[in-house]
Amino acid sequence: MATADAAPVPIFLDHVALAADVAWDNFDRYRGDLGGEWNGGMHSPGFYWGQVRYANGMIIEMLQPHDVHLDDFLRRFIDRSGDGPHHLTFKVPDIVAAMDAATAAGFPPVRSDLSQEFWKEAFLHPKQCHGIVVQLAQAAHHEWDEDVHHHVLPPSRCKRPATLDRIVHLVGDLDGALVLFRDVLGGAMQTEVVDGVDGRSVELTWPGAGRLQLIQPTDGDLNEWLGDRPGRVHRIEFSLVDAGSVRGAALIREDTFEIDPLMNHGVRLRLREAR
Repeated sequence: MATADAAPVPIFLDHVALAADVAWDNFDRYRGDLGGEWNGGMHSPGFYWGQVRYANGMIIEMLQPHDVHLDDFLRRFIDRSGDGPHHLTFKVPDIVAAMDAATAAGFPPVRSDLSQEFWKEAFLHPKQCHGIVVQLAQAAHHEWDEDVHHHVLPPSRCKRPATLDRIVHLVGDLDGALVLFRDVLGGAMQTEVVDGVDGRSVELTWPGAGRLQLIQPTDGDLNEWLGDRPGRVHRIEFSLVDAGSVRGAALIREDTFEIDPLMNHGVRLRLREAR
């Protein structure tokens, strides 16, 4: 039991979830090419989820529609938007307090499930949350049922597991996005908002390795790519040994490579050579 003067439990950016018709194709990339270690997975109503963890503790979750007659939310998402980033999950110490804070700030949950002791969750809508589904989760220690598929995951082709450095998210309204990710979800600004080549940007961090860069593009290719959307995950950045040897990696500048989303189930990757 916490004492009255105990430090408050912080919010954590736990993982980014990627949706695909076939999750195992993503496992070949995020396990095989990038060396993520199995972190758990199972079938749930409407979908399968499986996770891999990287050297700094950050997690990528693979989602695949399954038993959609029980819940078709993921099937509808893929049919509408295609394969790609689906949500960001933030672990919170008190799910009810987090839901109340989100609602008060103008981000009311659109669905929730508080029925289980070991996992309570609520979802915020992407139209309100600057183009990305946000999952709030209160988690207790729980041994997830082991999914047999993890025994046949592709072997790692890395010398050592990659580090997931940051998620880069484009937004149409940076100040509004800061209300959500900084004020409600507890991200700490590592820099002041800066005006750069790509537009206005800021980097937020959470305890552990969670790191999110927000960019409001002003013109050029990024602005065209965002279009009239409220926001859109632009890329996930990793660092690893021999980054240039990863399948589909194209050199964009010294020691930095990029994998086009058309070659990676809707997700752009930026890979830097580990120092």
